[in-house]
Amino acid sequence: MRFLVDLNLSPRLATGLRDAGHDVVHAAEVDLFAAPDAVLLETARESDRVVLTADADFGTLLARTRATTPSVLYLRRVQGRRVDELLALIQANLPMVKDALAEGSVVVLGEGTARIRRLPTV
Repeated sequence: MRFLVDLNLSPRLATGLRDAGHDVVHAAEVDLFAAPDAVLLETARESDRVVLTADADFGTLLARTRATTPSVLYLRRVQGRRVDELLALIQANLPMVKDALAEGSVVVLGEGTARIRRLPTV
């Protein structure tokens, strides 16, 4: 899977996903240090990547514009979680949500939960 990891998540998460065989860039690696969320979405759309974030605002932005891409994988309640815990959460759920992400969705992963909303959302 191709990911663009938001600045609010560690670059080590990007490294771990890369090590697991995914095509991953962290926002810092592509000079998106102070970029607004809309710019991050557009960058992900142009490069055909799923936005991986801990920021709930992306779903709202996609709904407001009725966009059908890019997909967003939103990790809920990540404060205090170690990178290896986040990697385990993503890898445990990715087989179940990868088709939805490939088709255009907002996927929310949390403690024992996964919620999928197809794009465009309303």
